[in-house]
Amino acid sequence: MDLAAYFERIGFEGEARVDAQTLAALHRAHLLAIPYENLDVQLRRPVTIEPEAAFEKIVRRRRGGWCYEMNGLFGLALETIGFQVTRLAGGVVRSAMGDQMVGNHLVLQVDLDRPWIADVGFGDGVFEPFPLQEGPVRTAGFEYRMEQLDDGWWRFHNHQLGGAPNFDFQLAPADPALLARQCEWLQTSPQSPFVLNATAQRHRPGEILVLRGRTLKRVRPEGFEDHLVGSADEFVDILAREFDLDLPEAADLWPRIAARHDELFAAPV
Repeated sequence: MDLAAYFERIGFEGEARVDAQTLAALHRAHLLAIPYENLDVQLRRPVTIEPEAAFEKIVRRRRGGWCYEMNGLFGLALETIGFQVTRLAGGVVRSAMGDQMVGNHLVLQVDLDRPWIADVGFGDGVFEPFPLQEGPVRTAGFEYRMEQLDDGWWRFHNHQLGGAPNFDFQLAPADPALLARQCEWLQTSPQSPFVLNATAQRHRPGEILVLRGRTLKRVRPEGFEDHLVGSADEFVDILAREFDLDLPEAADLWPRIAARHDELFAAPV
């Protein structure tokens, strides 16, 4: 792990101490600099759970990534600094789909004076880490909530304008084999939302940008604005201009993106 290169990538210039202030500063800087995105999945390029691969992609090649890459890289950076980090297996929409969803999200527990949850890999999730406790979680004007369930489960509730409504997790260290299986399924199954839908998401001061298929949404605590992307050229331009992603080959995705949009939003017969 080349910390200097990572710090340059996220624009962090402070002194990296093992404390809550540094954890929060790194969390914010990471999210402001690096977009959440699944475009390698869309381009049928294999993705792994290995943090070293995430470092090469996100830091060296200045790309973004999804949860396994974003939290994998962030966890590796924290451990290199000296933080105690535990990787947890999250289950997005386990509330509706059951335990088969466990491992489709990677979450980080960071132990300081008490356990903290850090998550730079949930797209439109929290801007800052937060203590592991029940109750409201407020960051950057958005309101989230933590709920303690039975049998050692916790549930994170997304903000009211968010995409995925929640994810569950337990505090036992994640089984890497489970994460790897879910990572493989999410990038190869025709039923996977990441195979079906192209997305890029990014935190900005005062808002969260969400590009999903042909729709660019600017989400703010008080509401959102939608813009319908009109062409492959505009799609590539938005990736570059709004998400700092230089991916001209993403134009090849446009026919599938347009077809998926028509499938989801076709007028009823």
